Amino acid sequence: QVQLVESGGGLVQAGGSLRLSCAASGNIFSNNNMGWYRQASGKQRDVVGTITSGGVTNYADSVKGRFTISRDNAKNTVYLQMNSLKPEDTAVYYCNLRQPSYIGSTSWYNYWGQGTQVTVSS
Repeated sequence: QVQLVESGGGLVQAGGSLRLSCAASGNIFSNNNMGWYRQASGKQRDVVGTITSGGVTNYADSVKGRFTISRDNAKNTVYLQMNSLKPEDTAVYYCNLRQPSYIGSTSWYNYWGQGTQVTVSS
């Protein structure tokens, strides 16, 4: 099992910055992807960005140039630096870790954190 604990959410004014952290613990394989998703009230959960264990990143178009994902593999921690925040970034942000169900498996399993609220006021 894998546990994910997020921190760093809160209330910020438009144009401000926040940094989210997510620490993973448990049975973590070296080959995994981590990332951030968000879910605004009444909407579906969407990807914000992901990062592989090798450091390759992908971002949603809506956050490119404003958000940066990074990770510390030694600490099994992923970060989301959010700059130039907009009211439309308001959502619950979820940390995700995706890895093989077991070593050598081609089937991957998703783990989720409990979510942290980010509210951007105009």
